[in-house]
Amino acid sequence: MEKREIGNSLTKGLSEAKRGAFSRRSVLTLVCTLGATAPLGMFGAARALTASGTGSLSYIPGEPLICRAAASSEELQGPPRQLKLAWNANAACTVAAAVAKERGIFAKHNLDVEFVNFGGSTDQLLEAIATGKADAGLGLALRWLKPLEQGFDVRITAGVHGGCIRLLGSKAANIDSLESLRGKAIGISDQSSPAKNFFSIYLAKKGIDPAQEVEWRQYPANLLALAVDKGEVQALAEIDPLPYLWLKEGKLNEIATNLTGEFADRTCCVLAIRGSLTRSEMPVAAALTRSILEGADLVASDPADAAAIYSGYGGRGSVEDLATMYRSHTHHNHPVGATLKKQLLLYTDELKAVNVMKRSTDPAKFAERIYLDVLS
Repeated sequence: MEKREIGNSLTKGLSEAKRGAFSRRSVLTLVCTLGATAPLGMFGAARALTASGTGSLSYIPGEPLICRAAASSEELQGPPRQLKLAWNANAACTVAAAVAKERGIFAKHNLDVEFVNFGGSTDQLLEAIATGKADAGLGLALRWLKPLEQGFDVRITAGVHGGCIRLLGSKAANIDSLESLRGKAIGISDQSSPAKNFFSIYLAKKGIDPAQEVEWRQYPANLLALAVDKGEVQALAEIDPLPYLWLKEGKLNEIATNLTGEFADRTCCVLAIRGSLTRSEMPVAAALTRSILEGADLVASDPADAAAIYSGYGGRGSVEDLATMYRSHTHHNHPVGATLKKQLLLYTDELKAVNVMKRSTDPAKFAERIYLDVLS
C-alpha cells in the first residue's frame, strides 16, 4: 500500500532516501511514545497533521496497531474488506445485520459482509469465530456468557438491543403472574436457552427458586405453544418472533419480558468479533461495529422497513405484526464502553446466583476479558 510523505517541514534537510523512510507511521509512533510527557503544542501539531490531507494517519492492515484511538477512527481504504458474519436468519433479534446489508450501511463503511446462517451449538459458533471460520457473530448475551467462560478468543464489542425474550402464561390455567408459576411447568426450547437463563434470574430475584419451585420442560421451539394448549406445561419462555406471534392469538398472558423492571435498559443481543481480527485490524472491527449499530438505529426509526427486510430473509409473521414487534424492542439502545461492561458484569453475577456460571468466575475480571472497546 502506498504511503504518503508527511509535510516538508518535518523532513527538511534529510536525504531523499531518509525522507521516504520518515513516513507518517514514524510520526504516529513518535507521538504515541511521547504520550503525556509531550508539550501541548506538539499535540496540537499532531492534530493538525491528522486533519490535513498529506498528514493522514490511515491504518495499514497487517501492520501492528499504533495509538489505537487514532487508528480506529479512520475510514477503511482500498477495496471493500470481505467479512463473514455468523447469525441465525430465523431470529428476529439479528435484524440489524440484515438492515445494514440491504440499506447499504456495510458498503458505506467499505465492508463486503457475507452472512453465514449458523444452526449449531453456541460452543461451535464461538469456536468458528475464534478460529476464523467466521469473523464475527450476532447472538444473545445470556446464551454466550457461559460458553465464553471456556476462554474462546472472541470479544464482545457492542450491545445491539433488548426486549426479545418473553415469558407467557396459559390463560386457561390462570397463569398471569410470577406467583402463579409456583409448582408449575415452563416450556423452553433448550436447557441452556437465553430465555431459561433470563427467567431463572428473574424468578430468583422475586423470591421463587428456579430450580425447585418450577419445572423446565424442553420442546422444539415451534411446538411450545402446542405444549401449553395440551396442558403439558402452563407457561413458555422463548425469544421472538414466536412468542410475540403466539401472544396475538389470545390464549396466553404476557407475564414478563427481559425489559421488565430493573432490566428495562439491559441489552440482550450482542455483537462479538474474533480476537485476532481486533488485534490485527482494529479499524475493520470498528467499521463492523458501527455498521451494526447504525443498522439498529434504522430498525428503531423505521420498524416497518426492518420488518419487510426480515421477511425477505425468511422471518415468520406478517410485515405489520413484525413491525409492531420491533417497536416493542429497544433497537435505539445499544450500549458500548463502560455501560456494556457493567451489564456483562451484572449478568455474570446473576448467572452465578442461579448456578449457571462457575462460582469461581470473577464477574469484573470476566467482563474485562470478554469486552473490547473498538470505538474509542
